[in-house]
Amino acid sequence: MSYKVTKEGSGACGRSGDRDEKAFQTFEDLEVYRLSREFRKAMYGAARRLPDFEKYALCSQIRRAAVSLTNNIAEGHGRFHYPDQIRFILHSRGSLEELVDDLNVCLDENYLRSDEVATLKEQARAVLLLMNGYLRYLRKHSESVREPDESYSESAEQLAVLPL
Repeated sequence: MSYKVTKEGSGACGRSGDRDEKAFQTFEDLEVYRLSREFRKAMYGAARRLPDFEKYALCSQIRRAAVSLTNNIAEGHGRFHYPDQIRFILHSRGSLEELVDDLNVCLDENYLRSDEVATLKEQARAVLLLMNGYLRYLRKHSESVREPDESYSESAEQLAVLPL
């Protein structure tokens, strides 16, 4: 399956403009996804270098958290409502923090060199910064589609006087 990415200003949407920027269409277009995907690959590489006795423990845990990192970004993007998207990005951020803790284990147990762990943590920090920016974007747009609270206050008053 492939996704078609159109240029903004073209297509049936009726927008006009000469911009060469791509119109956002898939989770794969998200910069946070692309950077998370690179980090996931780096963590898989680190997991492959762990001792054999960690194959079914720490190695497996790292792989699951790394996949969860990108899966939640993709699944959140597929949700229609901003609050759902936010929830999945928060899950993804939790997986990212879990991976940083796994790197601490690798450092504490001398499974990986300290310079390698530092490089991976810097990569994780870059992902975290993008993720937090994406969360700000989603939260801002989530607020813009909410109905004002006063529209519910009248209904609540009416419901209070209805006989049961």
